[in-house]
Amino acid sequence: MEQLADFVAALVLVYTICIVGWVVLSLVFSLGVRVPYNRFVSGIMDFLRDVSNPFLNLFRRLPLQIGPLDLTPMVAIIVLQIGGGIIVGLIDPSR
Repeated sequence: MEQLADFVAALVLVYTICIVGWVVLSLVFSLGVRVPYNRFVSGIMDFLRDVSNPFLNLFRRLPLQIGPLDLTPMVAIIVLQIGGGIIVGLIDPSR
């Protein structure tokens, strides 16, 4: 059971990194740093958007936008970390 708990913990960590990557890259690109028509960068952005948006869309319905600041990714990461910790704790109680 310890291996399953480690796998779930790693999955939560990778998903958190994908969400943070999406937030950072979208912020950088909104400032105009993006090279137009770069297939490599567009591929990375498409992957991160496709991975992150289904989970983030669950929280976009909530009023988490304060002016230009969107708190949705922070709330999503907090929920993901708490939920992942609970699931890992249920799988392997010795953690």
